[in-house]
Amino acid sequence: MRHDIVSDVLYGLNNAEKVGKRACVVPASKLVKNILLAIQKNGYIGSFEFIDDGKSGSFSVQLIGRINKSRSIRPRFAVKKGEYEKWEGRYLPAKGFGILLVSTSKGIMTQKEAMESDTGGRLVAYVY
Repeated sequence: MRHDIVSDVLYGLNNAEKVGKRACVVPASKLVKNILLAIQKNGYIGSFEFIDDGKSGSFSVQLIGRINKSRSIRPRFAVKKGEYEKWEGRYLPAKGFGILLVSTSKGIMTQKEAMESDTGGRLVAYVY
C-alpha cells in the first residue's frame, strides 16, 4: 500500500540512476505526470511514456544520468512568492543548482517559473 506516490517515484528514479540503469518504471498519476514533465523540461530525464496495465498504469522513464538526488518534501510547506531563496538554501546544495518543484494554482512548476509568474504555492519535491 502506497502512502506517498511522489516519494515512490523519486526514490525509484534516484535508485535507478545510482545503479546505472537507462530506464525505470514508476507508478502513474496526474501529479506524477506533471512532475515528470517539469523534470524533463529541465533536462534531468529523457522521454517517458504511459504504460496501461489495466489498473492505474505506470510510466516508463528514460534516464540520462543527470539526477544526483531527488526527494519529495514532507510536509508540503506553504511558500509565499518572496520566500523561494530560503527554501532553496535548505534543500538545494548551491544557488542555481537544482530545482524545487512547487504546486501552484497554475499547476506544477519549478521555483524559477513560480518567481517569474509571481506565484506562491506548496513545495512538492526537489531534484539536483
